[in-house]
Amino acid sequence: MAADDLPGWALRLRTERHDRLWGQRDVARELIKAADGRIPLPSMESVIRRIKAYEAGNNQPDEPYRTLLCRVFGLSEAELFASANMPLPALALPSLAPDSDLYERITNAISEPRRVDLETIEWLERCLAEHRRAEDTMGSRPLMPVVRAQLSTVTDLARGVSGAPGDRMVSMAAQYAQFLAWMCQDSGDLAAALAWYDRSHGWALEAGDAALASTTLNMRAHLSWSVGDPQRCVRLAEASRWHDGRTTLGVQGMAAQMAARGHAQMGEARAARSLLGEAEELIKRAAERPDDEPPWMYFYGEGWFFMQRGMAEMELGDGRRAVALLERGLAGLSESYRRDRAWFGACLARAHAMAGEAGAATEAALGAAPDAVAVNTYAVRDLRKVVKLLDRMRAPGARDLEEALSMST
Repeated sequence: MAADDLPGWALRLRTERHDRLWGQRDVARELIKAADGRIPLPSMESVIRRIKAYEAGNNQPDEPYRTLLCRVFGLSEAELFASANMPLPALALPSLAPDSDLYERITNAISEPRRVDLETIEWLERCLAEHRRAEDTMGSRPLMPVVRAQLSTVTDLARGVSGAPGDRMVSMAAQYAQFLAWMCQDSGDLAAALAWYDRSHGWALEAGDAALASTTLNMRAHLSWSVGDPQRCVRLAEASRWHDGRTTLGVQGMAAQMAARGHAQMGEARAARSLLGEAEELIKRAAERPDDEPPWMYFYGEGWFFMQRGMAEMELGDGRRAVALLERGLAGLSESYRRDRAWFGACLARAHAMAGEAGAATEAALGAAPDAVAVNTYAVRDLRKVVKLLDRMRAPGARDLEEALSMST
């Protein structure tokens, strides 16, 4: 069975194993270890055969394998196996559970795409919105198999429906691809991220969705910035502005701040700060009419912008200015943004270290470390830089931070 045709839980089992660079024998060994002699299991070869059957989607694990697999992969049953009452894989979130009538509509549409109706489209859009917010809290790894499976369903549906509903389905496919690209980038798979951003951009153009086409270019700019390619970051952000006049103020503000970060990475302070001022004005105006913004811009506001501005000041070498901006943004960032709090907390620690404030850097780093280890590998990478900075400053907190980060290895 092709990967796209696998049930979501089978894809998740396979993905979790691949992410750990394990073979099926390694999973069997871990299951036996987790059973600890208290749960009787058959021979190693029998357990391997079960794992092969599970990953092939032949049958879903029952007890005790269900519990043991959750234990081995460190995931809840909802994260690993999703919900049994969903017509397609989704996190077991109460807000997503369809009533019997909607369940039948969705099931019929999946089996016969020409039967897609407004209620089915709205439920799929709600799934994506809920999963975006879940990813803010739990990180990308548990969600990637679910989103891949849903994207496969959405693209099948888009091929079977025409007219305005067809355009909306293609736009939804573009949104799913953009979300998947972001999660690939967050997981460190940059080649896959680039491919999915390109696919998202193509679908967005096909659907006539200028705001999404612009956003995918902004996200590609972010990817370029993250790998230290500021010139491409600026070019992509400028290309995003070609859609100005057909996009929202928030999307335009995102493009301006991405170009600013590219200029900052090149040390061009005047250009960077001028663009940041333009971005701030656009974002303030966008905040006056939040309902005009597309759904994927839900996180984007003044607080988030302050933190982006703080990162630009770090690139320009002004640690004290960066600290003030990062602290201002973090103060208003909800605890539900667990992944982002880890990342910007790591940035704050580095900014304090740049400013020569060893104690504050240690405090900020130790505060960010638990969530960084749990859900944000990029934050772990930055906190390891903070360890080196603290070592150079002969700060006693360096060893405590190194120990806290050792949980990620």
